[in-house]
Amino acid sequence: MKEVKDLEVQIKEVSEKFLEVSKEKEIQIISHFDTDGISSATIMIQALKKLDKKFSVKIIKSLEEQFILNLPKDKLTLFLDLASGSLNHITKAELKDVFIIDHHEVIEKVPENIQIINPELHEKQKISGSGLTYLFCREIDSSNKEFAKLAILGMIGDMLDREINKLNNGILNDGEVKRKRGVLIYPSTRPLNRVLEFSSKPYIPGVTGNVKGVLELLREIGLKPETGKYKSLIELDKQEMSKLVTSIMLRNPKAKNTEIIGDIFLIKLFNKLEDTRELSAMINACSKFGESSTAIQLLLELPKAKKQAELIHAKYKQNLVSGLKYTSEIEKIQGKGFVIINAKDQIKDTIIGTIASILSNSALYEEGTIIATMAYYEDKIKVSARTVGKNGRNVRELLSKAMEKIEGETGGHEFAAGCILKQEKEQKFINNLKKNLEIELVKV
Repeated sequence: MKEVKDLEVQIKEVSEKFLEVSKEKEIQIISHFDTDGISSATIMIQALKKLDKKFSVKIIKSLEEQFILNLPKDKLTLFLDLASGSLNHITKAELKDVFIIDHHEVIEKVPENIQIINPELHEKQKISGSGLTYLFCREIDSSNKEFAKLAILGMIGDMLDREINKLNNGILNDGEVKRKRGVLIYPSTRPLNRVLEFSSKPYIPGVTGNVKGVLELLREIGLKPETGKYKSLIELDKQEMSKLVTSIMLRNPKAKNTEIIGDIFLIKLFNKLEDTRELSAMINACSKFGESSTAIQLLLELPKAKKQAELIHAKYKQNLVSGLKYTSEIEKIQGKGFVIINAKDQIKDTIIGTIASILSNSALYEEGTIIATMAYYEDKIKVSARTVGKNGRNVRELLSKAMEKIEGETGGHEFAAGCILKQEKEQKFINNLKKNLEIELVKV
């Protein structure tokens, strides 16, 4: 194992090594397809352009062994926001010059020939992949400070805004971000009636997806349209913001104040202040519709990409709101401490995981409840499971048990996991899962 150094010392040493190795080599960037990965890739693209380097970019959903084995061996490989769990595969692929900038768990010994920047090896500091990529690029050239706003976007995408440490604070200062305390619904820059109608996180019972419910809430807090439109969130005064919080809390009695109120972060894009949560949602929507290149072009501030990303996001939001409406009406398989929602072909497989996450944060279910959502795609079923809160059973283990003797893939974490199986095994899987959920509950 390599000697453990201070994270900032490691960034400096790895950036120097990178400049040295990349002199004669073409670079292949491999990055994750979420907001953090897209932000990381965009920062790196712009930094390498300044250095006049030859490079290519691949944005991927997950890093599989076969993908790594098929990578060209004569290029410098730069992994962003992934690969910390694939060190053995990288060694097996015999890739020569490998650099990893990531913040995920390191579960294997780091080989001597892999240059890695990862806070998990340095006191487990909380920082996003794009934050690390930014610090790396700033070390290479101080003029890369102009990309700090993209690191802030990645930080919000990875929900690290509640754990702002010294490193993140430095990035925030570099990024000239505007902050305002308020309700964490987005976009904070658009008329409030539209924002409330499409609010999925927090999900507001009787308001999300319900125009009549939106107008009732706005009447309650005494807000009327001015010159034909409602104020935006950042235009509300303290009293109006307080009334809005109260009305949302009354509809979400189990929600905690800390979950609904927080810092709103605004960054300048296309010479206009934009809500980072909205941008993050837009990037994720692009990726889930297979349009990661549009997401990168959006962050590069290419005018044609803005309209395209907005159209994709609008379509994604419509799918999400109709999906949430469908899940509220559908007959569910329920028991003590669990709910299984089988949407079949009524909800897209690309948003079923998002719906599971929204429901797990919605205060509709008690702490510790397991929510499992299912959706068809091709001849398969995608399953996404979440735990409400941070106490309860390990959903990845539960899904693994349910998948025993069923061919398919399982992955994820303790409180968020998923699996894929053939449609022909649908009933067997549901029976297994229901049985395991009931047995596990008895054990607890």
